[in-house]
Formats: sequence, structure tokens, C-alpha cells
Amino acid sequence: MAVRLLSQELSDLCLGKPALKSLSVTSTIAEVLEVLKTSDDNFVSVWSCDHKAKTSSGFESAAGFSHDYDDDECRCVGKVGMVDVICYLCKDENLVSPSVALKEPVSVLLPKIPGLVMHVEPSCSLLEAIDLMLQGAQNLVVPIKTKLSNKRKQHQKPSPTVTIHEGREFCWLTQEDVIRFLLSCIGLFSPIPAFSIDTLGIISPDILTVEYHSPASAATGAISRALVDQTSVAVVDSEGTLIGEISSFTLACCDETVAAALKTLSSGDLMAYIDCGGPPEDLVRVVSARLKERNLNGMLEHFTMSMSSDGFSSAFSSSDEESMTIPASPLPRSGRHSRSMSYSARMVRRSEAIVCHPKSSLVAVMVQAIAHRVNYVWVIEDDCSLVGIVTFSDMLKVFREHLETMA
Repeated sequence: MAVRLLSQELSDLCLGKPALKSLSVTSTIAEVLEVLKTSDDNFVSVWSCDHKAKTSSGFESAAGFSHDYDDDECRCVGKVGMVDVICYLCKDENLVSPSVALKEPVSVLLPKIPGLVMHVEPSCSLLEAIDLMLQGAQNLVVPIKTKLSNKRKQHQKPSPTVTIHEGREFCWLTQEDVIRFLLSCIGLFSPIPAFSIDTLGIISPDILTVEYHSPASAATGAISRALVDQTSVAVVDSEGTLIGEISSFTLACCDETVAAALKTLSSGDLMAYIDCGGPPEDLVRVVSARLKERNLNGMLEHFTMSMSSDGFSSAFSSSDEESMTIPASPLPRSGRHSRSMSYSARMVRRSEAIVCHPKSSLVAVMVQAIAHRVNYVWVIEDDCSLVGIVTFSDMLKVFREHLETMA
């Protein structure tokens, strides 16, 4: 079994994976929003190819990939999600006129960090995949063959957001996919999984925090970094006690108007605003009033139209004095949350932080993270003081070292 694990190919992990939804680097941010709002995926892949209009040769993407391959070759150059759009709209110049900002090409959202998304062959081994992820790759793009009969091909409606090139579609694998696979054969690593995360030395003190009463806008940079690190921003009190978090995963379940809340509310209020129950009506009024005070009329108009169309019209009909006395009452969630309540549990993440203790076992923390669909777990003491964080990357290092001894 150990030998089979060492020779495991990524094609086996791709079984049942859906084909990637994708857009060209020439697409606008508004088009990205349209795809994200109608999808269960938190990210959409961005590709160098454009089957509607070929991109010019010599183009270099913001993700650090250049066209050193044939123009006809489809290549994923990065990924973008709702959090990228939210942080982008938080810039002062974009708050003034979000409608103009949304017309910009998606390439402006791509992080200028090479290697976050990498192409690999289906024959790539599990060990090679883990090594790439430990070097910084977040998503491994793997080609998958589509086996459709001629009759099915004739009746199948082409999807404008699925990349198909020369009969191939693509999927991608993440750290979560690898951790989930390792969990399925956890017995091979005994007794390592039973060791505490403290004993294994994988608790990282390198954490991103923001004080509960501080402006949420001060955490914008930390949120962007957390997105790259695949972690979160801890919300703490003045004594360092963990209260909650501003998770990029939770933000991904919102819509772009959260940029207005991020710019005007405190960190504590932002947690309440993005919670799964929907933004409280009094906070919607506060955001609207503060946008008006700061003459951010472009975002105010965008915010008002979005909220009014999703059942928040009453929040704009009362005076500011009334808004300060009405208790917080969650209204229906806007954007992606206005869909049927049949969406999966991963779409209703709360702002409550997922935590463990230093003596928690590695396997327990793995199960915790996978159950909550996050790449990390906060580590706290009994008094809720924040110790650090354990990430999928930390876990992969442990398994990689053990796999080395099995070779």
C-alpha cells in the first residue's frame, strides 16, 4: 500500500472533479462578477486564450506568466474570486466610481505572485504535487479528457465559461484535495496522526490580526494577504483574546457591495455584517449614511440599488436617528445568498473562528478543517488567548517528511 501511495498519480485524484469555469484575461471585472454570482465556486480561472478573439502575442499576465508557447495553446494564468473584487473596490478611486472600475480587465485583479496556479500533467505524482504546493502553488491545473458520444456532443449546449481545447477540459486540485486524500489513507502514517500539533511543531505564530474596535478598512491589506496565504484575519480584543475572524471564505459568499461595509464599519461590525444570517438592517443604514457623509456617491448609488433590489428598501427610508435605535435584525442575504436555501453547507460559513488547542491531535485538526471547508485552524489556550494557526501547508510538510522515509 505504501508503494502504491508513493506512485499515486494526480489523475486518480481528479476523478469526479468538475471542469473549470473560466474567463479570458480580456474579460471585464463585471463579467467575473456575473460568473461568480451564478456559481457555487469561490474562484473562476483566468486563461490566456480567448476563443472569441485571440489575445495578441507577447502579452504577459499579471500573474507572472508570459507567452512563451504557441498562441493556440490554452493556458491558465491565475484565478480570481469575490474577495479580489471587494478589495479592489475598496480603493479610494474605485469607491468614487465603481461602475467605471468594473469595466476594467480582469488582469488588474491577478496577484503579481508567480506560481500560485501551475499546470501539471495527469501523470504527475502525489509527491511532486505536494512539493509544488509547499513551494507556493495553490491550484494545480490538470487536463481531463471528455468522453462524449457523437450523439451527446450534438445535443450538448456549449458553456461560455468552460475551457475546452482540442477535446480537453481542465480541473484543478487544491491543498484541500490532497489533505482529504491523505486522510483517506491516514493509517499508513501511524503513529504521526495521533501526535499533537504542539509536539509536531506545526503551530505558526505568524498570524494576521485586527482589533475588534478598529476600522475594518485597516484590515484591507491583511485580507488581501490572507487570501494569498489561504488563511484568515483574526479579530481580537485589546488583550489578544480571539473574538472571531474576517475570513476570505466568508467574504467570498457575499457580493461586491461588502466593499462599502469594509470601508465604513469597524472590524467587529463587519463580522456581524458578513455573518451568514445576512447584514442587519441597522448596519445597512450606517453604511449608507457614512457613504453619504464621505461623498462617495458612486458607491452609495451602487450600494443602494443592490440592497433595494434584495429586499433592503426599508433601510433607506428611515432617518439616521432611527437607525441607531433599531436592534440588529438580519435581512435576506443579498447577491449569492438570495438563491435557494438548498446550497451546500460551505456556503453558510459564520464569522465564528474554527479553533483547536495545542494538544489537539493532527488528525483531529485535519478533520476539523475539512469539515468546515477551510485551509487553517486557529490555535487557542483555555482562556481563548490566541496562540497561532495551523494550515494545510504545515500539515503537508509533516506528511512530506514521512513520505520521504517511505521511499
